[in-house]
Amino acid sequence: MAPADAQRIGLTATVPVEVLLAAGARAVDLNNVFITSADPAALVQEAEHRGFPLNCCAWIKGIYATARRLGLARVIGVAQGDCSNTHALMEVLRSEGVEVIDFNYPYPADRAALSEAIDALADALGATRTEAEAARRRLLPLRHTLAAIDRATWDANTVTGEENHLWLLGASDFGGDPDAYETRAAAFLAEVRDRPALADRHRIGYLGIPPICGGLHAFLESLGARVVFNEFQRQFSMPNASHDLVDQYARYTYPYGVAGRIADIRQAVAERRLDGLVHYVQSFCFRHIQDRLLREAVGVPVLALEFDRPGPLDGQSRTRLEAFVEMLDARRARRRG
Repeated sequence: MAPADAQRIGLTATVPVEVLLAAGARAVDLNNVFITSADPAALVQEAEHRGFPLNCCAWIKGIYATARRLGLARVIGVAQGDCSNTHALMEVLRSEGVEVIDFNYPYPADRAALSEAIDALADALGATRTEAEAARRRLLPLRHTLAAIDRATWDANTVTGEENHLWLLGASDFGGDPDAYETRAAAFLAEVRDRPALADRHRIGYLGIPPICGGLHAFLESLGARVVFNEFQRQFSMPNASHDLVDQYARYTYPYGVAGRIADIRQAVAERRLDGLVHYVQSFCFRHIQDRLLREAVGVPVLALEFDRPGPLDGQSRTRLEAFVEMLDARRARRRG
């Protein structure tokens, strides 16, 4: 394993990163490191070799193996508001000498309880709420740049769905260096302003956690169906205007009930003129149950795709996506006829 670095703190899910910045820590989103590694499947296999069951979420296994390989001394675990499997994952990491810091989003959503959770995280890391609020203000220009990249995806139509996915996904930890991330994001935004508008036949929304499979966005685009809304990736960038940390993380839809997600998705369907939605669901994840509630409420066709382990987009999924786009073609033809 790599030597431990006291300044690096692993994250199992998005937390108020401003608190880590205030404490002088470097956030490392273990999900991002896992899925962008040279061989994420090998990380899953490593966890299984160390006793993790086959019928357990591959993300949990990948997070575990990634934390071990990075040699992290501290990890912030989010169980409530993300995944109940994280409870057991944190127990395993504790048994291996990792300092585990718990951060739980209140359920149901409760601003007073959220405020207490943020204060507890600050206390655990040796920071203050005042310092964290200063970090929040420091991040505002970067968050505005990410919002502009997102808008360029669906309004100016100069950013691909995969580019949108990657830039917004990175907002969970900013690659450990917000200043460098801001510089790169600003340069990218300047570049796309000179691009011609991208052509598309259908405008698609992507729902659910980021995909464990590779090539989904690019394949949809090859079919003439461009992703102009990445639901959770956009939420990681904290897109809603807020006046303090509690307000910002109370407006963050990911950790709470499905009603907030539905309102956010319905707004995107109308504003971004979406023709259909692809709902990614991870095997063994509770969010799969919510698929019925989403498709009943959003007002456009929804295709659910389930994946288990990391790898390229498989042939069956490609066929289902092709059929989905053909259905959207037929639907449009009927409306015009």
